[in-house]
Amino acid sequence: MRPESLYYEVTPMVLRADREAEVRIRPLFGHCRFGEGAEYAVSYFPTEEFAQRSGWPANSRGTVKPRDGVLRIRRYFEGEQEHVLLVEQVTAQGRKRVGEFRVYSLAEDLFTRRPHKGEFHIHSCYSDGVESPGYVAAACRRIGMDFMALTDHRRYEPSLEAQRAFEGVDIDLRIYPGEEVHPPDNPVHIVNFGGRLGLTELFAKEGPYWPQVRAIQSELCDLPSGVDPYQYASCLWCFDRIREARGLGVFCHPYWFTENRYAPSGAITSHLFCQQPFDAYEVIGGYDLDAVDSNTLQAARYHEERAAGRRIPIVGASDAHGCEKGALFGWYYTVVFSPTLELPDIIGSIKELYSVAVEALPGTAARAHGPFRLVKYALFLLREVMPQHDELCREEGRLMLAHLAGDGDATHVLRSLKGRTSALMNRLWAPSP
Repeated sequence: MRPESLYYEVTPMVLRADREAEVRIRPLFGHCRFGEGAEYAVSYFPTEEFAQRSGWPANSRGTVKPRDGVLRIRRYFEGEQEHVLLVEQVTAQGRKRVGEFRVYSLAEDLFTRRPHKGEFHIHSCYSDGVESPGYVAAACRRIGMDFMALTDHRRYEPSLEAQRAFEGVDIDLRIYPGEEVHPPDNPVHIVNFGGRLGLTELFAKEGPYWPQVRAIQSELCDLPSGVDPYQYASCLWCFDRIREARGLGVFCHPYWFTENRYAPSGAITSHLFCQQPFDAYEVIGGYDLDAVDSNTLQAARYHEERAAGRRIPIVGASDAHGCEKGALFGWYYTVVFSPTLELPDIIGSIKELYSVAVEALPGTAARAHGPFRLVKYALFLLREVMPQHDELCREEGRLMLAHLAGDGDATHVLRSLKGRTSALMNRLWAPSP
């Protein structure tokens, strides 16, 4: 977290573009308090130089004095871009740097959406993970997730157990149902995020899967060379069932290198991109450090498909198999720009291309993948807003774990903390006119 974010409160931090607004800078501690009657020089920089109406660069400098201990800076913020406000105290000896304060102006469609961090693909001890479903959910909140779904291999019930673990407890984390779907004899991995039912039980011999897939397969014609008709028909069936269950069907990690080859085959991967029966693509998935080339390929494939004119909704996911192992968990996730945290809004926003996948490998700066305007905005959020958000989540996640361990006091404290992250966002966003 930058010192400016530690020592000062900047409000609002996210503004509507192409209008005048007042930004307030309030010191949080005595060592950074503004001197009463002191004068402060403010230098303004629109980072992309969209500045036809703001008067920049001619009108880029001015001075202000604190009022009630707060600096108030009023400017016209033009275009969708980041803005820098460099503040220096004017003294007899010259200027003394106070800080470099950042705000971001947005077009209306993006301003009305809030960033929500989510985990779409993670496992518990019911498949090949380590911890219980409730533990996984609490650990997700502890690292800043606003929503998550447990997606055990071939098991839907553990995701419901994660929900039940916090029944009657006031928490802000949204826990949605899910599973990782493995259709019989089909190497394509699919995540059922948020669906109202699981698919695995439908694969039984007496179930609807087999006759319905055969019917789909019988209608397929002119498939590209190398595409297995059954495998493709199976994918169509799965994605359709997930949509019918009001979930999001995610095409997972197509460049997973296993048994000396990528799984699934390149032929069916290409055909899935061509026909796009899936709802979202896992552009960044849970690969260990020795396998990150797979994410490089998945991101490159995304950009190539976008260049070909395809609309590709995306997610990022850790695919973690343990929350305390020090690998994967928290390395990869999604930021969805959605009006609310309600499941239909989350799914709808992803389908409308309002999401980015984030790659935050240990010891490196976080990188975002997705549409350019969203990536640009996400980098600002990851630097300026999310550290504050994640600090609040960390305490909630710790208390959720304490609740699971039987600490009755934790349950009461959680109630008092409810709504803090949404209150933070409301404070950092400019109010409605």
